[in-house]
Amino acid sequence: MQSNTIPVSPTMLWTGRISSGLPALFLLVDGVMKLVKPAVVVEGTVRLGYPETVILPLGIVLIACTVVYLIPRTAVLGAILLTGYLGGAVATHVRVGEGLFPVSFPILLGVLLWGGLYLRDDRLRALIPLRT
Repeated sequence: MQSNTIPVSPTMLWTGRISSGLPALFLLVDGVMKLVKPAVVVEGTVRLGYPETVILPLGIVLIACTVVYLIPRTAVLGAILLTGYLGGAVATHVRVGEGLFPVSFPILLGVLLWGGLYLRDDRLRALIPLRT
């Protein structure tokens, strides 16, 4: 059986790792901040219409999804889970009528997560060929 993998150059691999790592690092820090619950996180969450009781579970979910994304064998599942999480962030910011940056920032994170994964995972490039 012939493999459909597309080889990756070292430059593309490192670009993918950096494009994946930066948003993942941001999401891990965000998740830890939700576990620590400083005043700014509590105030922001309540301002968005959520009760303080959801902060800790959101932090656990965010850290778990990000860790799943960072493990190469489960990275696609992690990207799918993080896409759902970030979609909820977009919906929340749209619902409260925030400006362009709070709405577009989670979208940018998702693009970086998927773009980085695409660059570093030959199976994903074989599944979604952008060129023939």
